[in-house]
Amino acid sequence: MTTPIDGRPLEPGVRRDFTEAMSYGDYLRLDLVLSAQQPLSDPFRHDEMLFIIQHQTSELWLKLMLHELRAVRRLLADDDLSTALKGLARVKHIQHTLIEQWSVLSTLTPSEYAEFRSFLQSSSGFQSWQYRAVEFILGNKDEQMLQVFEHDAATHALLMELYEDSTIYDEFLRLLHRLGHPVPDDILNRDVRERWHLHPSLLPVFQDIYDHTRNNWREYEACEELVDVEDNFQMWRFRHLKTVERIIGSKSGSGGSSGVPFLRKALDLTFFPELYPCVPRSAHEPGQDHRPRRLRPARPSPRSPRSGRPLHSRRSDGGERGHAALAHVARATTPPADVRGRALPARP
Repeated sequence: MTTPIDGRPLEPGVRRDFTEAMSYGDYLRLDLVLSAQQPLSDPFRHDEMLFIIQHQTSELWLKLMLHELRAVRRLLADDDLSTALKGLARVKHIQHTLIEQWSVLSTLTPSEYAEFRSFLQSSSGFQSWQYRAVEFILGNKDEQMLQVFEHDAATHALLMELYEDSTIYDEFLRLLHRLGHPVPDDILNRDVRERWHLHPSLLPVFQDIYDHTRNNWREYEACEELVDVEDNFQMWRFRHLKTVERIIGSKSGSGGSSGVPFLRKALDLTFFPELYPCVPRSAHEPGQDHRPRRLRPARPSPRSPRSGRPLHSRRSDGGERGHAALAHVARATTPPADVRGRALPARP
């Protein structure tokens, strides 16, 4: 076998025969994955393939996100904050990918979508059970949503389990309590099936963390990670809204919703409302003591009452935030109207 000029020769050790060995396609079950795109348009419309692949890949990323969020919840319950933060960092990268994917679907014009939209019949992204599962584990629970999945017993059971179980935020607040922060008992013992809403009694807890970051660095870092996750989720919702508005305009959704007006209401939903009002208070703000703030004595590193391990946090998130300092973060909670940025202090 000759090698093309300027080509790359196949090394002798590279396996060529997979008659009795596992190949790349075997491991990934590409026979199943790549045969799952079954356009229904008749005659076939070219752009339906884009629509199918866009949503199938989104579902794969949602599957990974749910996998990671379940692990984060378990790690918080086990007092392993360091590894939980690593998991949240991965979730954020998944979110960035999902947000960018909207740019691909945005290449679908209204006339192109109209050619195959009728073949979707009553199917709609609103019926994505994995998206609903992610919302449930983050705190946006709604019993009404369970009705949409009653036709599928296995899916309904999975969502019911998440509906009745604690959220990421519940486990984080319980961890704060174990670390000595005065989280009110009524919040620790709340009905976890209820959608989370603003609890004013939590604001002093988080304000103390933000006012004394040196003494509460691990908790502060975790708060900022959660805010990042919510910001990304809001950006995904916003990009979803604008993409749908661009493609279907003022038409109703295929699943029976009002379309864009229904999606716009989702921008008012929040997972961690107590974290947004909290910014470090300057000693030179009006009404504040102008003397330098005295930091509380550093607490000894607490240990898990379960494992006995120190509850220290060492970040490993692919270089987004280094150990020496955190970069300035600008966020859009209701993009693009309300932009909130904070400069984070250097880690002591």
